[in-house]
Amino acid sequence: MSNRIDLFHVEVPMTEPFRISSGEVSTKESIVVRLEREGVVGYGEASPMAGGFYSAETPATTLDYMVREAIPAVLEDGTFHPPFAARYVNEREADPFAWAGLEGALWDLEVQERGLSFLDMLGAECKPVESGLAVGIYPDLDGLLEACSRYMTAGYKRLKIKIEPGWDVAPLRAIRDRFGDIPLMVDANAAYAEEHFPVFDEVDDLGLVMIEQPLAKSDLGGHARLQERIDTPICLDESATDADALTRAFDIGACRIVNLKIQRVGGILLSKKLCDLCAAEGIPTWMGTMPELGIGALHALYLAMLPNCAFPTDVEASRRWFVEDIIDPPIEVFEGLIDLPPAHRQRPNVDMNVVDRYTKTAKRFAF
Repeated sequence: MSNRIDLFHVEVPMTEPFRISSGEVSTKESIVVRLEREGVVGYGEASPMAGGFYSAETPATTLDYMVREAIPAVLEDGTFHPPFAARYVNEREADPFAWAGLEGALWDLEVQERGLSFLDMLGAECKPVESGLAVGIYPDLDGLLEACSRYMTAGYKRLKIKIEPGWDVAPLRAIRDRFGDIPLMVDANAAYAEEHFPVFDEVDDLGLVMIEQPLAKSDLGGHARLQERIDTPICLDESATDADALTRAFDIGACRIVNLKIQRVGGILLSKKLCDLCAAEGIPTWMGTMPELGIGALHALYLAMLPNCAFPTDVEASRRWFVEDIIDPPIEVFEGLIDLPPAHRQRPNVDMNVVDRYTKTAKRFAF
């Protein structure tokens, strides 16, 4: 019986390029973690965006960190319990994507060893999850409107478009003209500064559900000043890194909603704690994505079933993003809802044939 950790650096073609204010990707790179211990196999996914335009971490740097630091730390600790990952992230400078991937595999081991499910361990109720459509930046309005029309046939419960300076008010007005009073929000990915506040005065008149991360990650004060100026709720994403950051944000009124990303904060346990913190402060949350492949997406769906996740998740149908997903069956959206198939209700069911097909490099650590 072998005990080992395998890392698979996969690259899956996307159905179309995805562009945000800071960059564009046409393939999805992830590090799939396969952890086998005493005959039990668990899977996780470390999923930074390629190019380093969302964060400093990239698939290459995350893989290097896992090989050099994170896996040796897990093996030295030897407990193979998820809280170790959360403690490690809290206590030192760490790559959160790497630890999200390793912690996911540790969770998977534990739910099987205890005969439970991810939902049991989170205290969440299995129920259909509302899914929201996210659409990137397009070269022109016609392309944007065509993409929205094409994907909204699945009945997504809200539409989110990416914006940047010069691509904001006009596309929003075009969407309102075409689709009317649909639930609509924007995501700026930190592309704006205080000099752009007049733009948000116009955006404020368009009846949006929220404005996600308009200003730089570190500019909580600017977010507070903008929130005081406009009625539309501000949602923090890149700024919502840990409990200290969120506590500061709440104290100064920098947001009214929080987007939780498992990858950004360093794992499921830390995400759950942030969700609980937001609930205690009366701040609703929702689950964002990178977008991850199926393992990470399912982890986000499990958390999306918590009561404080009050808005549709960014998790969408697998085939919305990827030519093929690494889970079986893939995620599907019907009438705007994701209903977990039985194969994924205890834990993600991973298709290693697909993982192998898209693997660029692989590394093994026996113990």
